[in-house]
Amino acid sequence: MALERILVLDDEMVIRKALEEQLRRRRYSVVGVATLADATRQLEKDDFDLVFLDVRLPDGDGTELLERLAASPGSPLVVMITGHGSIESAVNCMRAGAFDYVIKPFSINQIDVVLKKAESFSQLVKVNQFLNQESVNATELIGDGAVMGDLRKLIHRVAPTEATVLISGENGTGKELVANELFRTSARSRQPFIRVNCAAISESLIESEFFGHEKGSFTGALQRREGRFELANNGTILLDEISEISLKVQAKLLRVLQEREFERVGGNKTIKVDVRVVATTNRDLLSCVERGEFRQDLYYRLNVFPILVPPLRDHGEDIPVLAGTFLERFSRNHGIRVKGIQEKAIQALVGHNWPGNVRELQNTIERAVILTEPGRLLDVSSLGLLAPGSGVRPFPVPSRIVPVGSVRPETNYPGVSGVEPPVIGSISDTGPEEGEPIPLEELEKRHILQVLKHTGGNRTQAANGLGISIRTLRNKLSAYRKQGEPIEGD
Repeated sequence: MALERILVLDDEMVIRKALEEQLRRRRYSVVGVATLADATRQLEKDDFDLVFLDVRLPDGDGTELLERLAASPGSPLVVMITGHGSIESAVNCMRAGAFDYVIKPFSINQIDVVLKKAESFSQLVKVNQFLNQESVNATELIGDGAVMGDLRKLIHRVAPTEATVLISGENGTGKELVANELFRTSARSRQPFIRVNCAAISESLIESEFFGHEKGSFTGALQRREGRFELANNGTILLDEISEISLKVQAKLLRVLQEREFERVGGNKTIKVDVRVVATTNRDLLSCVERGEFRQDLYYRLNVFPILVPPLRDHGEDIPVLAGTFLERFSRNHGIRVKGIQEKAIQALVGHNWPGNVRELQNTIERAVILTEPGRLLDVSSLGLLAPGSGVRPFPVPSRIVPVGSVRPETNYPGVSGVEPPVIGSISDTGPEEGEPIPLEELEKRHILQVLKHTGGNRTQAANGLGISIRTLRNKLSAYRKQGEPIEGD
């Protein structure tokens, strides 16, 4: 429910009490006052979602309070109450920022219509505020081969239903794109689609992100906040990388899936939601269940309709069309006119194993576009793929670029303010003996530890500079500790 607390300001006691009773019957929390002074005190003390505001009051004009609320971000919606013959005043109030108005005497049905409009508008505003903070990926599923055809058939079979869907697959295969397509073709496509990246939210905050919190429920909770499940009401929620949440949160998530209800952190009011759940994972959840890392009952609740997204090596026939699509996109984004892709380059792309799947192909094409001279064809040398069997890249790697593992290859560190990136030797000159290469895992470890050293042990800055999540960095550092490596900041 988008509306919970309502303030009624009217000096006519009969009207005020009748409206309060009507609202309480609909299970709203209601406070009634008769003066502007009392209303101001209540608004300073507590958060309200909606205010019914009379125009004429004993200690002033209701429009004065309306103007103050309209000028303050995050203020409640205001519905003006006016008598007969004051239509012009009501119109002026709408221009001043009122959400709606009702004319005395008003009926129960009129109030219900106003409440329904206010609830829909309030949720829409909150969803839009959330989506404006999210990076929107509108990329569609690309590929015309048999494997992608079978995948589309599965999506379109389950999309119109209300079934919970578990999407699994390797990193970079496009699990989120499958979820987007599922939502786009579902019966809820005109309702909210809210995404939660479970791997990117810290353990201490994920419960609040899921279910919201009440004002004062913990340090920093300065006002009530709706969680992602509330924002997704009547729509769809995507739980991305669901395997990353703790057993404690898994238990609470199970209740939501079973009962479609929960309480906010620090609250005792049960909130009911109508939400379709879609989850993704890059891990074998059954193995996680066997190891005690994932609840078996939650697994079966999520795995109603499983979809496995195939790795790129299983549908190599789609590589040319994928490469062409990425070429067009990045040529436009970077303002570099690349004529096309050489046949030998296409052969090299098709022959590559693509351990990073479609995401690796996308990054490869973007880098190649930047390296290609305008007006020319993209060739093999610009791809930077390892030559088969040689372990040597076909073009020189700058000494400040370390293209290994999940570390993003860059010559600077945008997330590390004032820190000069470390100079690490090229792949050919960093071995224990002249010309002998070092394993990629060892290069990655050296690179990560060097960046961490340059940030003075600041994990957040290091993760930003490396282009990886803080969770990924913690996992890697934990593995290095077990190898006996000294970690900066420990």
